[in-house]
Amino acid sequence: MALHPDEVLLAGEKPFPALPAVDHYAGSQKMMLKALSMQQVMGPIFDLTCDCEDGARAGAETEHAQMVVAMVNSPDNHFGRVGTRIHDITHPHWERDLEILIGGAGERLAFVTLPKVRSAADAATQIAALRRIETASGLTRQLPVHVLIETHGALREAWEIAALDGVESLDFGLMDFVSAHHGAIPGSAMKSPGQFEHPLIVRAKADIAAAALANGVIASHNVTTELRDITVIRADAERARSEFGYLRMWSIHPNQILPIVAAMRPDFSEVEEAVEILCSAQDGEWGPIQHNGRLHDRASFRYYWELLQRARQTGMELSEDVVQRFFSR
Repeated sequence: MALHPDEVLLAGEKPFPALPAVDHYAGSQKMMLKALSMQQVMGPIFDLTCDCEDGARAGAETEHAQMVVAMVNSPDNHFGRVGTRIHDITHPHWERDLEILIGGAGERLAFVTLPKVRSAADAATQIAALRRIETASGLTRQLPVHVLIETHGALREAWEIAALDGVESLDFGLMDFVSAHHGAIPGSAMKSPGQFEHPLIVRAKADIAAAALANGVIASHNVTTELRDITVIRADAERARSEFGYLRMWSIHPNQILPIVAAMRPDFSEVEEAVEILCSAQDGEWGPIQHNGRLHDRASFRYYWELLQRARQTGMELSEDVVQRFFSR
């Protein structure tokens, strides 16, 4: 039986997270149901994050979290790609959020997002609580954790946060980050082109992406404020991907999902090359090969394997042979 890339290329190493290119946020039951309906049609090309932070009315945190449990456990959650964002560590309900969500839907949750951490210690405290509650709930697995970098302290310790056990994604919270500068950064930096040009924002985006990628973690880009113009939405995602190395991006409106996915897709010709190289490598039992006059070995095989996974995650059509070889497990 032919060896799978994961058995050869990542033996003994932490695999790079294979996540959909879009993290779609919804705060109300109506919008969560709409997103689940879209996911059924489009396939698992985007994750849904059910928001228990900004989505919950003050005083109704318990009811909101219970509603999210129902969404995660719903038969409409076909692909198991529904996560949640809890309250931040300064909010009195954050630990109760975890108790309700893990106790009620821990087996089906895809991930837990931690907002507004001020330091690696904050993130570590919340992750420790998550692990304790998982154990108390009889959960047989540890949930991946996504951490929002939107404070000065979190940005300063982004490398330490990315290195924490269980962290799968660093997410940039642009709006809160700009607000934390007390007017020193203009509001124009919350949208394009300012968000890609202001030096303090450029520094933050680059530092987060570097910290994430160096620690084998996905870097997730902030939302775009444009809700209607598809060209602007796609251009923002393309700049996030090509200029800053972000492989995933938030959306807050259904109109944003497909343009972001399209922008995050690998180049078609490079996907074709990846297929040829990986099939030849697998047939040759993963020894060095020549392709179009160039030598390839496990170092380049890893690059092409991750590229092929991104193609799959963004809904690119692959041949039946490729699906059987690499994605039938």
